[in-house]
Amino acid sequence: MAKILVIDDDTHIREVCRLVIEGMDHEVETRPNLTKGLEALDKDAFDVVYLDVDLPDGNGLLSIPRITERERAPEVIIFTGASYPNGAELAIKNGAWDYIEKPATAESMTLPLIRALQYRKEKFAHRPPTVALKREGIIGNSPRVASCLDLVAQAANSDANTLITGETGTGKELFARAIHDNSDRAEGPFVVVDCSSLTETLIESVLFGHAKGAFTGAEKKQEGLIKQADKGTLFLDEVGELPFSQQKAFLRVLQERRFRPVGAKEEETSDFRLVAATNRDLEALVASGTFRNDLLFRLRTMHIHIPALRQRDADIRELTIHYMNAFCLKYKVPLKGFSPEFLDTLQAYDWPGNVRELVNLMENIIVRAQFEPTLYPKHLPPEVRIRIMSGKRQEAANGQEMELLPPIEPAPAQPELVLTPFDDYKKETEHRYFKTLMQATGGDIHKACDLSQLGKQSLYRYLRIHGIPTRA
Repeated sequence: MAKILVIDDDTHIREVCRLVIEGMDHEVETRPNLTKGLEALDKDAFDVVYLDVDLPDGNGLLSIPRITERERAPEVIIFTGASYPNGAELAIKNGAWDYIEKPATAESMTLPLIRALQYRKEKFAHRPPTVALKREGIIGNSPRVASCLDLVAQAANSDANTLITGETGTGKELFARAIHDNSDRAEGPFVVVDCSSLTETLIESVLFGHAKGAFTGAEKKQEGLIKQADKGTLFLDEVGELPFSQQKAFLRVLQERRFRPVGAKEEETSDFRLVAATNRDLEALVASGTFRNDLLFRLRTMHIHIPALRQRDADIRELTIHYMNAFCLKYKVPLKGFSPEFLDTLQAYDWPGNVRELVNLMENIIVRAQFEPTLYPKHLPPEVRIRIMSGKRQEAANGQEMELLPPIEPAPAQPELVLTPFDDYKKETEHRYFKTLMQATGGDIHKACDLSQLGKQSLYRYLRIHGIPTRA
């Protein structure tokens, strides 16, 4: 028997889901909004989550990562009546199992559940024993980092081309080295090619090598980086900068592992494994005609996206302690402590330079505060403190600009209790509530949804039932 969670603001939908899923002999829990749904996931383990999109306190599509990044995360089935042009695409990109639009037949609602549970049973039954990864330099154990390390382990167990993406400073080369160090090629070379530093006139010679006398100054045969990576890993850093004129030649090398050095008469081979990295959107480069689509497909057999530091703030404490101690040892100064406010300030910062910026910042602080035993926010560089304070002022200004909702006037008090049939009483109370709600919000649907904790579809349905216009 599996355990299923339904997160939907519509009472009727929740009850229908409960009946259908219990009829399949599974345990079901339901929650009316995103906040309570996430609280349920924090307290208990579920196999599958049916998730609505248009929830009173958030968008279900954008909240999928908050569910799927958990340890032994449940499968997420989007179950929505809202029509989004790219809803299915966004759901799949965020890791959803399936995307179902309401109203749904019993088969279209239950078949994805059957398949998701079958997948989980096979997945956990055949999972190999956990092996400790070599992860030198990769600090942190947040769910996002753990997901990346799972992909590193999968990539290391194969020779598949792997593309690593992420902002500048997130540590893409560290993850590339982890793939190499945990693979069967760990004893071979790890050769780094910085594509951003390659000029069109030198790229062939650097990558493919050259024969003696191939050009002026070529006094002897020179091996290229591709040949140097034989039996090891070739790491193409900033692959988005690879000149378009050379992309076709490199594509052939990927396909055949054969190349011809500049000025040579015969081709050579190299048995290398490719890992590439970039901070650029390669799909956008393909659309603009500056990157080959077929090369992108070759590079992206496996894809690992490294999150920005602001998206993994749970790791900031561990990173801070690690590099604080490392630089204390490097500069031979006593280990330091830090005030709670120091860590709070670091966690409030948005880290535009990511982990690389944190490393440089900690070295800067240790150098300047060598003989001070405790670190305080005062020790942070002025530009960091100013950026944090500017962000707080902007948030405060945005809060002041928000319109305050007028209070809902209470329903007229009844001089005495008159008992009526329950259905009539319920209908009259609902009518009075929704009429007052629309008067209080001036007919603003978004405000009415926030105040009533109802989704748009549910609110519109009640307004139609009671004949209440959106503009009072």
